[in-house]
Amino acid sequence: MIEKNKGALPSQTLKEFIENGLIAGSDLNNISPASLDLTISDEAYQVDEIFLPKKDESVRNILSYTKHRSHDLSNILEHNVAYLIRLNEVLKLPKDIYGYCNPKSTTGRNDVHVRILADGISRYDTVPRGFAKELWAVVIPKSFPIRLFKGVPLSQMRLFNASSFFKEKEFKKIFAEQRLLSRIDGKPYNYSDLKLNDNDSSIILTLDLSQDIMGYESRNVDNVLDFSKGVSSHEPVDFFEKITNRSDNIHLKKGRFYILSSHQAVRVPPELACEMVAMDEKSGEFRSHYAGYIDPGWGWGKKGEGTGRPLTLEVRPFEDLVIRHGQAIAKIRFERMADMPDVIYDCKDSNYIKQTGPKLSKHFNVN
Repeated sequence: MIEKNKGALPSQTLKEFIENGLIAGSDLNNISPASLDLTISDEAYQVDEIFLPKKDESVRNILSYTKHRSHDLSNILEHNVAYLIRLNEVLKLPKDIYGYCNPKSTTGRNDVHVRILADGISRYDTVPRGFAKELWAVVIPKSFPIRLFKGVPLSQMRLFNASSFFKEKEFKKIFAEQRLLSRIDGKPYNYSDLKLNDNDSSIILTLDLSQDIMGYESRNVDNVLDFSKGVSSHEPVDFFEKITNRSDNIHLKKGRFYILSSHQAVRVPPELACEMVAMDEKSGEFRSHYAGYIDPGWGWGKKGEGTGRPLTLEVRPFEDLVIRHGQAIAKIRFERMADMPDVIYDCKDSNYIKQTGPKLSKHFNVN
């Protein structure tokens, strides 16, 4: 039995927080099943270096004595240049509520590195209990320049009232009862089928190179990805190259960016959420996620009929690598919800609800 009322806060609670002024500057349309989109304001700066505040330091005060220049959002954000942008949302959290942030999936798939800064907090993407100050985003386009606009969501925040993680014994039972992981044909895995396991209530996913399109490699071009143009507004060839060589391995180049896919289908029931977390260097010198949050209801179907859905992986190697079909590539950890959300992922209108392999962001015209 999953413990009730402790864990990640659901959509209906996030709505109450906005309506009661605990989250100002937000919009009810930015609520997902267990997260809230964080949107950028038009106060933006190009910065020569990035930083973390010390206790009692505000981001704005640190900015006053660092090298920076105002940036008009009508101008592009150059790749490999850092920008600091104030968020529209201002928090006044209850003393027992805290949060963490992740880049949105669309942000990660476009190789835009986003980390959230909070006044007085010396950690990225961390909102402490009872936080009541401004939030800022450090934004670094990595592969190609981008154009943003006021109100675009680049990151998402999850709020908690207690630890959301499971003990290993409890997780094994939930894994079996909820069919959290399946093969592509829909047959669920048994916990004993998982050959790689860190014994920390996580699941290690492996790489899928069986698709006709095995993945995408960024082209590191000067073409501008314009976030304001919406769905299917850009041609993939202008930014990415398809990886289609039919073999069981691909070569990754140091510092390049790749869109790949997990070989397993992940199923997240409404009473759970899921996060992609960092793997240690035992699996290789690479990072396999830049956006890492999976909402309740992912791959669950509208009424529980779903058998899961593969996860898209955003991979950047720190050395030249050969990776193979079935190789350990990513790690996920399930979390308990404080309550079931009033809307689940598979009942939403999402660009990624039909993904069956590596998939570019919604900005690209991909059939």
